[in-house]
Amino acid sequence: MLAAIDLKKVYHSRQGPHPVLKGVNFSIGTGERMAVLGRNGAGKSTLMRILAGVERPTSGRVERKMSLSWPIGLAGGFQGSLTGYDNIRFISRVYNKDIEEVNDFVTSFSELGKFLREPVKTYSSGMRARLAFGLSLAIEFDCYLVDEVIFVGDQRFHRKCQEELFERDKNRSLILISHDGHILRQYCSSALVLHSGMAKVFYDLDVALDIYNAL
Repeated sequence: MLAAIDLKKVYHSRQGPHPVLKGVNFSIGTGERMAVLGRNGAGKSTLMRILAGVERPTSGRVERKMSLSWPIGLAGGFQGSLTGYDNIRFISRVYNKDIEEVNDFVTSFSELGKFLREPVKTYSSGMRARLAFGLSLAIEFDCYLVDEVIFVGDQRFHRKCQEELFERDKNRSLILISHDGHILRQYCSSALVLHSGMAKVFYDLDVALDIYNAL
């Protein structure tokens, strides 16, 4: 299980404190798939970083009783001066995985070809997403934190991403930032709607989407 308990996040600037999350509560279990809905600036990416442990909340806590991926599709996570291959080797060692097996999977899945020999800082956002997506699936986590930017490239690659993420392992949990109603209705069992720092969980996706669209 993964649980967010009274998560609050306040950023400070010259204009004073800016609360982004004002007490977010939810939980997700094995095989559950939750969408995260909210307008720009609602705190979706902040929430993902806190869940992953990349960023600390101002108060509240996250209980992790399952392994979580890094926030796939969000900026960061790779050493830009290293090549794609070097990042694959480094992350394989961090997670104690067979380097050749991980390398073969990521090379095949990402379809980045010769660009894997280039520094990651030269990649487009879509290329970084392909690398991150391939690596996260090669490592295997109980729960994936995914930003919709992961669905990149042509329709064929888009479909391959959906198959790997949503259809291959039914016990895989997922927290997905997306505004694609078709994907959410087809694959998600609940939705967390963020607005003005507050959050509410809905188990009817149509109701959640109607509320989101009215914001």
